[in-house]
Amino acid sequence: MSLKIRLSRAGAKKRPYYRIVVADARSPRDGRFIDKVGTYDPMKGRDDPSRVVIETEKVQAWLAKGAQPTDRVLRFFDAAGLMKRAPRNNPQKGTPGKKAQERAEARAAKAAPAGEAA
Repeated sequence: MSLKIRLSRAGAKKRPYYRIVVADARSPRDGRFIDKVGTYDPMKGRDDPSRVVIETEKVQAWLAKGAQPTDRVLRFFDAAGLMKRAPRNNPQKGTPGKKAQERAEARAAKAAPAGEAA
């Protein structure tokens, strides 16, 4: 059984509240879970200490058993000092797409003869 430490949504419409849970990877997001190891309330301010609450002993026990945190939960663990998250780098993300590059080339080709005539 593959275990994940992930977020499970609760709360009302437009008022999200998440539980940090250990669940089987095959179970649905808000479905059955094995253990609740913390909470996350995105409606609170970033500097509020109760925004993310993690039970570190439980988390360390589940990590020792092989549970894998999702990327968002890994960010919380990195901030709490439980695990180290490697920074991601995607240099291709900021480059324009194929159509945008074609439009830029067409615009440059159109502007080049006008620049030479002037």
